[in-house]
Amino acid sequence: MQYRRAKTPGGSYFFTVVTHERHPWLADPDVARTLGEVMRRVRGERPFETLAMVLMPDHLHCIWRLPSDDADFSTRWLLIKQFMTHRLSGRMNRRPLWQARFWEHCLRDDRDVAQHTDYIHFNPVKHGLVQQVSQWPYSTFHRHVKEGVYPLDWGHAITAASLPSIGE
Repeated sequence: MQYRRAKTPGGSYFFTVVTHERHPWLADPDVARTLGEVMRRVRGERPFETLAMVLMPDHLHCIWRLPSDDADFSTRWLLIKQFMTHRLSGRMNRRPLWQARFWEHCLRDDRDVAQHTDYIHFNPVKHGLVQQVSQWPYSTFHRHVKEGVYPLDWGHAITAASLPSIGE
């Protein structure tokens, strides 16, 4: 089956990438560190800017902005998945690491980016992993606090009703 994907050079994209059979292997701190190394490696070879990201036990969400002359996010995800599979091959008992596909959405404007950024950062609270966004270590939320985008106390469990619903 051939998938059609929206491809806008220089665009900002929201992604959901899920582990194979929702196995929670991303919860391991060493795996999280390895994923960061792999993403930096791929970013060095094929530039992109990570605007927001959260790493959950069985999936991740992120927003990337691609260079103005480039819309090839698929190759970047292929490389990230391949490098992770190679780096973790001894630890994962030859089990597949990722679902074959990923979900992407081309973000329309700054408001769309802001709504998806809120969704990303609130995800650990939504899934009941923490009571407050700042308690989750695997997120760009902490960077956004340092940049003055969010106050440290943003995103308590009661915030859920005010956030937009975005597909998982």
